[in-house]
Amino acid sequence: MKKTVYALIAAVLVAGLTIAPAYAGKGSPWAADQGNTWGWQLMTPQERTEHQTKMRSFKTYDECKTYQTEHHKQMEARAKEKGVTLPPMGSGYGCDNMKARGFIK
Repeated sequence: MKKTVYALIAAVLVAGLTIAPAYAGKGSPWAADQGNTWGWQLMTPQERTEHQTKMRSFKTYDECKTYQTEHHKQMEARAKEKGVTLPPMGSGYGCDNMKARGFIK
C-alpha cells in the first residue's frame, strides 16, 4: 500500500516538474471559452478542443491572426447556414490578448 502511494506521489511530482517550465513567467495559459471564442456555440466539443490546441500552437502574431481570420469566416458561414446571428466581435480577444500577455510575439 505504501509503495503504491509513494509511486503515485512521485508520478504527480514528476508530471508537475515537467509541465511547469512551459508556463513559467507566462501566467495562466490561454483557454478558449464562450467568452473569448467567436462562434463557440456553433462548434462541437471536439472542434473547441482542436481550436484551443491550434491557438496555443502559434509562435507569432501574424500566423495567429491568419488562422483567426479564417476561423471567423468559417463561423460566419456556419451561422448563415443555421440562420443564427453571431454577436459582434469584441476587441482584445484571441491573438491580441495572447500577444499582450506574452504568449506570442
